[in-house]
Amino acid sequence: MTSDLFDTPILPGLRMQPDLIDQAEEQMLIARIDAADLTPFRFQGWTGKRLTTSFGWSYDFEVGRPIEAPPIPDWLRPFRERVAVFGQLDPEDLIQVLLIRYDPGAGIGWHRDRPIYGHVLGLSLGEPAIMRFRRRRAGGFERAAAPLEPRAAYHLSGPARHEWEHSIVALERPRWSITFRSLAARP
Repeated sequence: MTSDLFDTPILPGLRMQPDLIDQAEEQMLIARIDAADLTPFRFQGWTGKRLTTSFGWSYDFEVGRPIEAPPIPDWLRPFRERVAVFGQLDPEDLIQVLLIRYDPGAGIGWHRDRPIYGHVLGLSLGEPAIMRFRRRRAGGFERAAAPLEPRAAYHLSGPARHEWEHSIVALERPRWSITFRSLAARP
């Protein structure tokens, strides 16, 4: 859940939008992701179960820095624009796109996106999932959760982006996602 009875966000900086795309667009995006050159996610010598590829920029976890990736393809641009409108951002600010396929048994552990990135916006495709959130407090963790319905978008900014970690539990059925990121503002 992201809001209560009075439409107050459960987690400051987390916004959700159901049905940002329709079912035909979802199926097209799933087919495009499956046709992309996906490779297993790599993190400091560890290989994850999810398959990914990036456009615009990528973060190379083996060397610990961002690297240039192939340009954002034309078929993704209308969705970048739609996500930018939802996030109240300029589409040109969304300089990185990450495609992910989560096969059965694949999830994503607790993490915060790299500090070089500012806004994080995503489109969830296929199987519904729960995005879990936690932040350390004296004596343990404060926790929250938000449903990721098929075709819905989410936006992480402010506290949800910078103070909370998030994760997605491994699912029994395939799920796909498209994550758009801006660069962090420089002081």
